Amino acid sequence: MTTRPMSFAQQMHVVAELMLAVAGESVSVIKRAVPEQALKLKRQDEWTIYLEFLRVMFNLADRVSMLHIPLKDQPQFMDELTDAVIDQLKKAMEPAFGVGSDQTEIVLTIGAAVAESRQTYERYRFLVTEDSPAKNDMYSDFSDRIARLVGAPKNPGVTAAATLCISAVIPALTGIFEGQAPPAAADASTNPPPGATSSPRGPTGTDIKLVSVMSSIKGEEVETRWGLHPRFRQDLTQEEAKQLTTTMNRVAKILGERYAAVAFSDQWASWHKAGHA
Repeated sequence: MTTRPMSFAQQMHVVAELMLAVAGESVSVIKRAVPEQALKLKRQDEWTIYLEFLRVMFNLADRVSMLHIPLKDQPQFMDELTDAVIDQLKKAMEPAFGVGSDQTEIVLTIGAAVAESRQTYERYRFLVTEDSPAKNDMYSDFSDRIARLVGAPKNPGVTAAATLCISAVIPALTGIFEGQAPPAAADASTNPPPGATSSPRGPTGTDIKLVSVMSSIKGEEVETRWGLHPRFRQDLTQEEAKQLTTTMNRVAKILGERYAAVAFSDQWASWHKAGHA
């Protein structure tokens, strides 16, 4: 029997929902980034990509929860989060497996994903509340893994899409632990894992990141890029998308130049040269 306050249990449930919803949506985003390659993906390939998103999110959830949950409770929270993800994934997969079927494979798969998450991503040392080279290195490692899994190694469209998807997870997790509604509080079945059938879309939160702009430094060069929420992009007409692209290219140029001026100034010489514009 757990002695954890109810608020922790509620947070755990919402975090599990968020992780599964983001993983499912992210697979769709990655496929749209390389439509020709996506046609070649088999169901097992999509499942592997889905699991990689879950692996990195278990690591991020572990990092964020350490800042909000008492140290003595945090390991148990992560264990129970794993159980919550398994339970919700079972429900999402039930239409494919059949009611009452043995879903031991899901339990073993998610358990392995948690262990592999630690082995793969814990070596990157950074604080989730700050931007740092180590944090960007983990994002780069993760996005490269996704690109290889989709069969398009080093494809800039895939790596940018993967980075955009996962970079939104930390503020979403932080918001949950601070008692805010998640940016996309959707049921795990909103974007079910490969092999599951779709069900009606759940409620959405009031805060959704539609546009993201990020600048980073590589050596002596500053790279500034921007991206749109995939569903926002789909709602735009061709002319609206053209106008928005022109505007956002100007915004990225202005922010990138300002970021470069600050990052290379004497005042910030020892500053971590990576972050959000």
